[in-house]
Amino acid sequence: MSSETVARRYSTALADVVIASGDAETVKTELAVFGELIAGNANLSAALSNPTIAHASKEKVLGELIKRVKPSKTTANFLRVLLQNNRLTEIGEIDTRFESVLEERSGIVPAEVTSARELPDTERTEFEKTLEKLTGKDMQITYVVDANIIGGVVTRIGSTVYDGSVKTKLENLREQLVNG
Repeated sequence: MSSETVARRYSTALADVVIASGDAETVKTELAVFGELIAGNANLSAALSNPTIAHASKEKVLGELIKRVKPSKTTANFLRVLLQNNRLTEIGEIDTRFESVLEERSGIVPAEVTSARELPDTERTEFEKTLEKLTGKDMQITYVVDANIIGGVVTRIGSTVYDGSVKTKLENLREQLVNG
């Protein structure tokens, strides 16, 4: 099973639980902390993913981490489920997907607008209004500057990309001229 599929399944299940209990923000923060803890410690990550280390030993290590960090019951139980299913080392991907699921369910859609120059506030406001009208949802836009696109903008909403960059238009024109 791909790591994307795993992350989607676990994050969706966790979102169902935390939205019902009202613990979404707490669990989101705690999950990020554990993700950083595991990713930031190569020995811990290697031990948790090593199939030759007994599961009981891994449970002890996780139990000690839970005791020291003191996360909510929901987070602690979720971490135990991940360990039981040998998915604890995928917590970073699960956490990223979990945040996306929470945003989707709250009606906020993340988007990224890449431009060749810094956009003034008036243009940013206009982009936000246009994208909200296009999607029918509230937008959380991240603005990125990339001089390589020469001009125009590239907008990414989820997996959909609207490429209005001068660079892409020039590449398309070159391709048309070459291929006739």
